[in-house]
Amino acid sequence: MKIAFHGAARTVTGSKHLLTLNNGTQILFDCGMFQGMGNETDALNREFGFDPKEISCVVLSHAHIDHSGLLPKLVKEGFEGKIFCTPATKDLATILLEDSANIQQQNIHDNKREETSAEPYYNVEDVEKTLRLFSEADYDVWIKIEEGVEVLFTDAGHIVGSAAVHIKITENGTTEQITFSGDVGRYIDLLLRPPQEFPQADYILLESTYGDSLHEPLFNTTDRLMDVIFNTCINKGGKLIIPSFSVGRTQELLYILNQLSLEKRLPDIPVFVDSPLGQAATEIVKRYPHYFGGFVQKVLQTDDDPFDFPGLHFTREVYESILLKNKKEPCIIIAASGMANAGRVPHHIANNIEYAKNTILIVGYCDPQHSAES
Repeated sequence: MKIAFHGAARTVTGSKHLLTLNNGTQILFDCGMFQGMGNETDALNREFGFDPKEISCVVLSHAHIDHSGLLPKLVKEGFEGKIFCTPATKDLATILLEDSANIQQQNIHDNKREETSAEPYYNVEDVEKTLRLFSEADYDVWIKIEEGVEVLFTDAGHIVGSAAVHIKITENGTTEQITFSGDVGRYIDLLLRPPQEFPQADYILLESTYGDSLHEPLFNTTDRLMDVIFNTCINKGGKLIIPSFSVGRTQELLYILNQLSLEKRLPDIPVFVDSPLGQAATEIVKRYPHYFGGFVQKVLQTDDDPFDFPGLHFTREVYESILLKNKKEPCIIIAASGMANAGRVPHHIANNIEYAKNTILIVGYCDPQHSAES
């Protein structure tokens, strides 16, 4: 067998790893979209480097766009096999891929006004075709995906449904196992269970975005956020603008704010989640409480919704988002995108950044070039 890397090699996005067996079977680990590569981004997303028609199946580690975002393009260009993933990954991929198609269409509309042209990678109809190819598999169950090939998903603790992928391959009477980590969560996480131990592998393809970094402990995160809220909204009477990824980070923020509310520490100020995708993702996350870590499980014994609290508002329509511009009172606005270069949050930043009483709080990875473009 052979392994070829067509993304997420010497960069952190565009995850695509192609496994070719001796009999010609081709298995693709993830089919992610490149992001944040400057002028090279579009060209990298236009060409796969392999023929989609020859791919036998796809094994998807999780739903983030840099791992799933080009699946509809793969289908559009001839892929007809199954896409194996966990149930929660399918649910999240459904809303993320539909959102990606809509964003591409909107970008084309904006570009035409600038007298430039570029076709979207795919549209909503391509997404619908793609979703029909998904095949769900639970954690900790070996399933046969091809003759002589089995796959096992174990919890990676990154987002709800995320998995480390384990492929057991039997060729010429010999069995070997390859493990592909996808993205790996923390062993001490606000919401999720820690990454799960998995069977011994002969080869490991390991995500290493933070392989040279030590993260600070999460124990003081709640207090640090409370300090920012108090300084901005109470001391200065300003607005707190938080760019946040719709899947993962938004739910963590809501959980922390709920904790502050339960502890009677959250000031009586409105909190707006100005992200329809963030709202949809939160509803999906709520469907999988059994994936939450031990501390959240204890919270659920007394609080049936750890992501809801008095003063929380979700805005869906554009006019609701625009109305926030005219709001003078202190408030917290959580809006996508996390890198502050798309979605609704650039408008909130533009409307508030010139006033010293307001705060723009970055709570996740933000590529310097991405943020500079906003």
